[in-house]
Amino acid sequence: MKTMKAAALTLAVVGLMLVSGCKRHSTKEVYYLISVNTAVPYWKTAAAGFNKAAAQYGVTARVVGPENYDAQGELTELNNAVAAKPSGILISVADASVLQPGIDAAESAGVPVITVDSDAAGSHRLYFIGTNNLEAGRLGGRRLGTALGGRGNVVFYTFEGQPNAEERLKGFKDALSAWPEIKIADVADIKSNPTSAFDKTQKYLAQTGANKIDAFVSLDSTSGPAVADAVSRGNGPKPLAIEATVAQKPFTMGYVGLKALDEVFHYPPAKLDKDYSADSFSPYPVFVDTGTSLVDKHNVDIYIAAAAAEQK
Repeated sequence: MKTMKAAALTLAVVGLMLVSGCKRHSTKEVYYLISVNTAVPYWKTAAAGFNKAAAQYGVTARVVGPENYDAQGELTELNNAVAAKPSGILISVADASVLQPGIDAAESAGVPVITVDSDAAGSHRLYFIGTNNLEAGRLGGRRLGTALGGRGNVVFYTFEGQPNAEERLKGFKDALSAWPEIKIADVADIKSNPTSAFDKTQKYLAQTGANKIDAFVSLDSTSGPAVADAVSRGNGPKPLAIEATVAQKPFTMGYVGLKALDEVFHYPPAKLDKDYSADSFSPYPVFVDTGTSLVDKHNVDIYIAAAAAEQK
């Protein structure tokens, strides 16, 4: 009888250990999402995906970064996050030359870093999650060339130093090379400043004759509405027709990003600061493409419906 009770007690203890061992996550696990322009809808959407994954896993998510374009401010947030010794960091790189030393320092300190939306390919980050920005630019460039009928003057709005914007611009240039009569009149570095974009657009609209601007392209989400506003006012009673936009998936970036960091935290590699891109047996990809699509008047309702459904 005593033997049976002892066996039952042993089984109960083993069962308890098995149940306890199944709990993988804890709110003590803290993951950071760091970016610039955190006040804009794009990054609020990315934060929503990040927070949703954290809620599903039962871990803690923290979203930090300057509300405007401030690469030095982002570096400060990165350094503060590393000092807190989190489980992992997901970061969008505003300026690779500014952020790369901080990313490398984080990896050396044992904090996993994955880049999102904008990469720092030369850093020790594990890998990149986001858009294939070169292809996104080519996609937009092909649509632009067709819309202009193969000729016209174009102005681009960008922010120099940010890798994703530079890749998009290169993609546009690649595509537009098929139309030699389409000229790039200017590439305006507005650092995601809507006021600067609005003011510059009004000046461009005043140009006439051979210098008349036929199209404006915003390589970021913050300048687009300001440019559209300026063009609408310049058109008078004529309604503005936005030809198209290349849609990214910031929610997916944040959602997949947290889950990727969680995987690294629980199953860490032997070395964090190794260049896994040169390893044929790497446990990590070089790049996870979250996808892009061209949105215009023919399919915009699908995207509006999807956004409304997520808000419910």
